[in-house]
Amino acid sequence: MPTNIEFKVRTNQLKIQEEKLQSLQPIFIGLDHQIDTYFNTQKGRLKLRQGNIENALIHYNRSNVANAKQSDVLLYSTVEAETLKEILIQSNGVKVVVDKLRKIYFIDNVKFHFDEVKELGSFIEVEAIDRDGSISIHQLKEQCNFYIRFFNINPSDFVEVSYSDLLLK
Repeated sequence: MPTNIEFKVRTNQLKIQEEKLQSLQPIFIGLDHQIDTYFNTQKGRLKLRQGNIENALIHYNRSNVANAKQSDVLLYSTVEAETLKEILIQSNGVKVVVDKLRKIYFIDNVKFHFDEVKELGSFIEVEAIDRDGSISIHQLKEQCNFYIRFFNINPSDFVEVSYSDLLLK
């Protein structure tokens, strides 16, 4: 199971922060319009992501803390998701839908999201990803800490919950 150490921050300087990241010459994956449908579940979070770049059924467990935190992720890539979505709606019910425009970048194993979320505003997410058990939790935390310093993030900028939780408030 892949393990991430990740953080999310609210920002009113999305373009400035994106330009700062570009100074490190990241790989730009693209602009993805993502619709994340969250389903009711007994444990963790379950969402179906439908985008023009990323499409997956994702289950994850993550603590709601305002800082870099561990996320245990199960991801199943999908191509055609409408039937799967209907099955999940019928069996679990929809909790909430998140609509966002996301710019995606990578530097090595670290993924960057520059998000404009409908009804919520602008955010940056950073995920240090270990896909195969070759990177220690300590190394992943160090990578996140580097980018917290790089972006000059203040403790008050951290968002402890998912976009789904913010929309449900």
